Amino acid sequence: MEQHYKETRQLTFHGEGAKLFGIYIVNLLLTLVTFGLYYPWAKAALLKYMYEESELEGSRFTFHGTGREMFIGFIKAVGIFIGLYCFLIAGTLSDSAVVKLIGFAIFFIGLALLVPIAIHGALRYRTSRSSWRGIHFGYRGDRKEFLKMFVTGSILSVCTLGIYSAWLVIDIRRYIFKHLRFGNLTFSYEGEGAAFFWLNIKGYLLSILTLGIYSFWWAKDLFAYYVNNIRMYQGETRLRFRSTATVGEYFKLIVVNVLIIVLSLGLATPWAVVRAMQFVFSNIHIDGPLNLDAITQTEADYTDATGEDLADMIDIGLV
Repeated sequence: MEQHYKETRQLTFHGEGAKLFGIYIVNLLLTLVTFGLYYPWAKAALLKYMYEESELEGSRFTFHGTGREMFIGFIKAVGIFIGLYCFLIAGTLSDSAVVKLIGFAIFFIGLALLVPIAIHGALRYRTSRSSWRGIHFGYRGDRKEFLKMFVTGSILSVCTLGIYSAWLVIDIRRYIFKHLRFGNLTFSYEGEGAAFFWLNIKGYLLSILTLGIYSFWWAKDLFAYYVNNIRMYQGETRLRFRSTATVGEYFKLIVVNVLIIVLSLGLATPWAVVRAMQFVFSNIHIDGPLNLDAITQTEADYTDATGEDLADMIDIGLV
């Protein structure tokens, strides 16, 4: 039985559309002028702004990553992609069936393995460069373990025509939260594959039957399932995350954001991003007797941003 707490805390996002628009424009222009080389610095500037506008108990978060770190990771990520495409081109141009098979196999298997490697690397880098009141986040997962779990789950998902993917998603979240740290605070995720599977089946079928209207309830249920199953531990004290998002709020967020983006031909996207961040932060509560003064530093720095750049290149969202 879930314990109910009187004490609750909440994150706040103070970002403004106009300021974010300015960062977007500068980043876009400098990235174009430098033929893409400025991209790592652009991403670092964007992350710094988003973190600095995020607040908990009167203190803002900080992103310590730099454009230089991300540029080094960017170069490594580009090198990996070039290497894989060399195998693909060699296989394509070869007259030998064996060479073709080997070239294609290395390219596609390598590409598939980059997904879990990118997730793992990005988590290690992003958490190590994130702090609040000088206390760093951290991710202590093992790459081989994560890779084995991801590959096994992916194979089972293919063999079951996608059905097992619900269990894979939950396994990934469980593994990540189990190895996530914020100073001496630890986390867990208590979702279950079967519950997540039926939640999506219901959402999918009812959305079709209602011509898309139920999709707002589906989005609200997914958000709540992701948030409500997060637990945080401070010693023996267990705290829970709780979603307060309603269907009406989801409807207003999605419809208005779509109108903002479409009517402005995409120029007002920063205002939509700010609205989405404010919605997410205002609807996540942390329930329980959290002692903020007892949070102590435990994490070491990690400066390899290759995973972060790989995640970008294969379009994996982490936040």
